[in-house]
Amino acid sequence: MLLLRTALLSATLVLCGWASARWLTYDFQVWTDEGARRLEVALHPVKAPPVTVQGPAVTARDLPTLLIDGRGVTVVDFFYAHCETVCLSQGSSFQQLQSALQADQTQGHPAGVRLLSISFDGGRDDPATLASYAQGLRADPALWRFVRVPDAAQQAALLQRLGVVVVPDGRGDFEHNAALLVFDARGHMVRIFDLAEQQLALDYARHLAGGAK
Repeated sequence: MLLLRTALLSATLVLCGWASARWLTYDFQVWTDEGARRLEVALHPVKAPPVTVQGPAVTARDLPTLLIDGRGVTVVDFFYAHCETVCLSQGSSFQQLQSALQADQTQGHPAGVRLLSISFDGGRDDPATLASYAQGLRADPALWRFVRVPDAAQQAALLQRLGVVVVPDGRGDFEHNAALLVFDARGHMVRIFDLAEQQLALDYARHLAGGAK
C-alpha cells in the first residue's frame, strides 16, 4: 500500500510539473523569458507608444508617426552613443543591412525597408551627438535614421512597452539586451530577431514590405 501511495504521489508530481512546464513555455515552444517575449510579440504585435522622438533631420514627432511615414517596414535597434561593447556590433549589423538595402536600390528593386536606431541615453545623446555618431557609421539618412526620446518618463515607458532591458552600471554606462525589432507599416512591432539573425530579419522585413504594397 505504501509503495502504491508513493507511486501515485510521484505520478501526480510529474503530471503537475509537466503541466506547469507546458503552460510556462507556451506548449513547450520556448524555454526562456526572452523566447517567451519573442513568441508573444509574434502572436500579439505591439503598437509603438506615442512617445516624442527627435534626431538629426527628424523634427520632434511621436514615434508611431515616424514609423508609418512612407508606409514602409522599419528595423529598429536600441543603443547609446557612448557604448563601447554590444552597440558596436549593432552598428556593424546595421551597416551591413544598409549596404544590402542600397544594393536593392541600385538593382532597381527598393525593398521598402528602413532602419531606425533609438538612443536610450536621451540626456547625453542630443541631436548633434547623434549626427556625429551617424556620420561615423556612414549612415545614409534616407535609409537609416537616429533618434532619442528627450523625456525620461516617456523613454522609460517606451523601453518597458517594447521589452528592452536597460540597467545603469553606476559608471555612466549601461547593461542592455540587444536585438533587431521589426515594425510593420502600421507601426506595430511584429518580430524580434537576434543580432546574429540579421539576414533573417532583413529577409522577413523585405517580405513584409512586399506584402504591404
